[in-house]
Amino acid sequence: MGLEEARFVVPRLPGVYMVRSGLDDQVVYVGCAEEWAGNGSRPAQGMRGRIAKYTSGLASGLGEAAFDRALADPCWLRERLAEVEAGQPMRAAHWAKAAIGRVELELCWAVTSTGREAVELEERVIAVLSPSLWNRRVPRP
Repeated sequence: MGLEEARFVVPRLPGVYMVRSGLDDQVVYVGCAEEWAGNGSRPAQGMRGRIAKYTSGLASGLGEAAFDRALADPCWLRERLAEVEAGQPMRAAHWAKAAIGRVELELCWAVTSTGREAVELEERVIAVLSPSLWNRRVPRP
C-alpha cells in the first residue's frame, strides 16, 4: 500500500513496518513503533503516528534516508533549484515530502503485542535484510 494511503489505515498499535521503494522494487527500510501513548484527548498513535510523521515531511529515520538519496540526485536538485530561482522556494518539510514522494514508497506492517516485541522483531528483520537497507543502524561492510 502506498505511504500516503497507509497513514490512514495502519493501526495505532505497536509493530514493525517494512517499506519498499517502487524505484528499486525491494525493501529499503524497516522501522518499528512502540506504544506511543495519547494524552487523554488523543488516542495512542503507535505505527500510525510514526507513518504520519513521515508523510508530514519529518526528515528522520525513513524521511532522512529518502532525503539523503534525493540530495544525491542531480535531477531532483535541479528541480528544487528551479523552484528557488522562480521565486517559489519551499520549506524544508516540503522538500522532505518531495524526497519521500520521489522514491514511490509502499508499506506493509505487522502488529505486535508490545513495544518491546516490536523492537525485537525489527532487529531480527534488519539482521535478515541488511545490508541493502537504508537504515542507519544497519552494519556496513
